[in-house]
Amino acid sequence: MNTPNKLTVGRMIMVPFLVLFLLTGWGGEANRYISVAIFVIASVTDWFDGYLARKNHLVTNFGKFMDPLADKLLVCSAMICLIELERLPAWIVIVIIAREFIISGFRLIAAENGIVIAANYWGKFKTVSQMIMIILLLLDLGGAFDILGEIFIWLSLILTVISLITYIWQNRSVLSMQE
Repeated sequence: MNTPNKLTVGRMIMVPFLVLFLLTGWGGEANRYISVAIFVIASVTDWFDGYLARKNHLVTNFGKFMDPLADKLLVCSAMICLIELERLPAWIVIVIIAREFIISGFRLIAAENGIVIAANYWGKFKTVSQMIMIILLLLDLGGAFDILGEIFIWLSLILTVISLITYIWQNRSVLSMQE
């Protein structure tokens, strides 16, 4: 297994620890900081494994499949925990997760027809905004950070919807293959 794939697996292994520290008292007063550290490290591996895979020509079928899955597992797990912690409304998480299911299904249909659909910039902006939102909500610093967290909640939601619409529109020919 190459280094980028090890980073992807490592990111997946970090998810249960993120959930553990978010939803239990194991870390005491340091829980939120431990959770943020785990989330940030896992998020950085997302960028780093892709960079290494492209730079060193280590792109594999395992990586193509597991990297996006690891990302969704990380972000969705954190957002579901934030519902439990009453920092994020459930309906927003449902919209965000629904988008991920729709895009994943869309990619499967495309793959069945020999088409690989790359992520677009809206999707990348969506991911970054969600990661910043999660970090702000995990830190729970109060004051101006609450306002910033609220801004990123709405920004993440808007970018989620825009990226979904853009993704489907740019690849609408995939839908016509199913008729």
